Amino acid sequence: MRIARVMGAALLMLGLAVSPAAADSSPSASPSDDGGAPTEAGTSFRTATEIAQGQRATANGSAGDYLYWSFPADSGQRPTVKATVKLPETHAAQTWQIDVYDGLRRRQSCQYGAQTRTAASGEASSVELACVLRTVRAWSEPWANDPLPGTYYIRLTVVDLPTSDLGLPVDAEVRVDSKDVGGAAAVDGSLAEPLVPGVATRSEDSDDSEEDSSAVLADLEPEDGWASGWWSDRWVWTAVGGVLAALAGVGGYALTRGSGRPPTA
Repeated sequence: MRIARVMGAALLMLGLAVSPAAADSSPSASPSDDGGAPTEAGTSFRTATEIAQGQRATANGSAGDYLYWSFPADSGQRPTVKATVKLPETHAAQTWQIDVYDGLRRRQSCQYGAQTRTAASGEASSVELACVLRTVRAWSEPWANDPLPGTYYIRLTVVDLPTSDLGLPVDAEVRVDSKDVGGAAAVDGSLAEPLVPGVATRSEDSDDSEEDSSAVLADLEPEDGWASGWWSDRWVWTAVGGVLAALAGVGGYALTRGSGRPPTA
């Protein structure tokens, strides 16, 4: 009877411990209101348009332009970047490509997804691209090219275009969503600061021709702040392992100690 009670309590603790882990592994929430979504894109890393995860951004451009956006990604997240390019009714064959760079402007490889696609001449009215990045790590060796917390840049451009189509108007749409991977990607260590680039600002009170300038961090950051994913399901499974070990010890003791009564003559 005592063993049954101990097992019941252990199973209850196991259920309570696993519940937060299941919630932590769900995809990140998406903003429901896109009323303030950006409607233009930058033309370089320095002028990249900032977008939040789950936000749909649009832009008008010309075939041959470089279009840039930036977004924040924190440790434990696996971002998925999707882009759609709407082409004019009449066009030659075009090949479009989407690239993602981290805060150090290192090009990040895609785990999977159609990063480059070709629109056949006059047939396809749009091109859909996708890039699923590797999971963002909280810490990495200096020589490694692992994704780290901070700002990420999206660059959308055409890589194969006949001269006759150069400058044709196109409409672009991008969106970034992330899945919280959890403790499966957790590492021992963290960055002192996220890889967020500095933005040069000028002093408004200076009357000199050479105005003072200072660097501040970009306004872009996750909704809950950086390193919001400090909770990891590794903690949960460590606790579960401890509970199961204790349960095994209690059960083993109960089975081996005997009844405790001396044998009768």
